[in-house]
Amino acid sequence: MSRTARLLLTILAALLCAVFVPRAQAETGYYRQFRIFIVSSYHRTYLWSQDVQSGLCAALLESGLLSSIEEQNEFTEKDVLENERVVLRKVWMDTKRKNSRRQIADAVAQIVKEVEEFRPDIILLGDDNASNYVGNQYIDTAIPVVFWGVNGLPVRYGLIDSIDRPGHNVTGIYQAGYLQENIIFLKRLVPEIRTMAILSDDSPTGRSKVKAIERLAETEELPVKIIGSVVTNAYEEWKERALRMSKKVDSFFVLNHNTLKDVNGNAVDQLEAGRWYLENIRKPDCAQEKQFAQEGILLVVDDSGFKQGFDAMKVALDILLKGQDPALIPVTAPTRGPVIINRRRAEMLGLDISGIDFIEQYIDEAMALQP
Repeated sequence: MSRTARLLLTILAALLCAVFVPRAQAETGYYRQFRIFIVSSYHRTYLWSQDVQSGLCAALLESGLLSSIEEQNEFTEKDVLENERVVLRKVWMDTKRKNSRRQIADAVAQIVKEVEEFRPDIILLGDDNASNYVGNQYIDTAIPVVFWGVNGLPVRYGLIDSIDRPGHNVTGIYQAGYLQENIIFLKRLVPEIRTMAILSDDSPTGRSKVKAIERLAETEELPVKIIGSVVTNAYEEWKERALRMSKKVDSFFVLNHNTLKDVNGNAVDQLEAGRWYLENIRKPDCAQEKQFAQEGILLVVDDSGFKQGFDAMKVALDILLKGQDPALIPVTAPTRGPVIINRRRAEMLGLDISGIDFIEQYIDEAMALQP
């Protein structure tokens, strides 16, 4: 090969490197250290939040931004992690227990301060309160925002123009709920049920799901008749009305019960309320998230927290690593998770669940009934 040919090959190789190496680095994300700020509406011990955290971490591991289970565990335990590829920071609004207007405003002010200090490349916002109250602080700013866990269509918070074309710096993942599917599968499991009541706290999450079920009932798309709903944050009232309703119906749709308060205004733990319900209401029941099957509810068609976290982080990584524009990324809902049965609740209700072919996952214990 002549000197001229070798020189031309050298120049060509250099040009190829200049074009393709930066592109490869951009696709892997390893050419720089990304700063990701995550806000959860809730608290660390909330079962839904734990499921979401597993999904967030699974996506980070898959991308290589987290390199090991040890790093995942460190981030989950400490809410901070830094390696050569990523700096992670997570904060909790704790709005299941601290949900007055003043408490939420104080939480938002503190988060805005921490965001300014952290200087993130992207912000992830978990569930309705963070998406609404924090998200509206950053719409149309230079920081991309990705939400997860918004109940129903997220257009109502003013963060996006439409599901298909968000139009701003915000996109994300919403919860479809799979409320109709829950009722249909409960009817298949217990064909004799004819009537149902809805039991919920008076939280944004609970209210939105009650309205969604009531809309389904109005359009006659349910195999049972919805007789009424209990929506309150007063624990004693919640119990009293649940007992009264149990005399009128033969099944329950149990929604969120995380913002209940006792007569002194103290937060009532979800599992405490769950224990009372399981011990005092002996009716077939369903709920929409795995956490409630873990608690002890009979049947769940899972609107998966894991999928919410995983899909939201995947969208965030597409923005960071591939340069995608959030204004053009459609807002989506994950496919449903498994049909889950709690064996202990089935036993309490005297139900024979052997040979049921549509059950996809079993849970043997009820966390709310543990000592």
